[in-house]
Amino acid sequence: MDVLFLIGRIIVGAYYISGGLRHFTQLDMYTGYAGSKGVPAPKTMSAVAGLLLLIGGVSILLGIKPVIGVIALVLFFVPVTFTMHKFWTVSDQMAKMSEMVNFTKNMALLGSALMFLAIPTPWHWSIHR
Repeated sequence: MDVLFLIGRIIVGAYYISGGLRHFTQLDMYTGYAGSKGVPAPKTMSAVAGLLLLIGGVSILLGIKPVIGVIALVLFFVPVTFTMHKFWTVSDQMAKMSEMVNFTKNMALLGSALMFLAIPTPWHWSIHR
C-alpha cells in the first residue's frame, strides 16, 4: 500500500505543480480569464493562485509539511471555485455545464486534499522536516 500511496502522491503532486507552473508560463491568459470573471488585481491573484498550487503540489509530492500543503490547496480551491465557476449565474446551457463540471471537479479535488490530513505523518518516502 505504501507504494500505491507514493504513486498517488506523484500523480497528484505533479498535477498541482503543472497547474501552478501554467499560472506563470501563461500568466497573461490566466490574468485575462480572471479579469473577465471580475477578480480584483487579476494578475496578482493569478500569480498567487499559481504559487498556492506549487506549494500544495510540492508538499504532497515530497511529503514536506503536508498540512501546509493542504492549507495552500484549500486557500486556492475555496475562492477560485466560488469566484471563477459560479455555474448558478450562467444562463447559456453549454457554458453553465462547463462551469458546473469545473465547480464539481474543484470540490472533489478539495475533498481529496482534505483527506491527506487523515494520513499519519511522516509519510513513507517523504522528505520530512
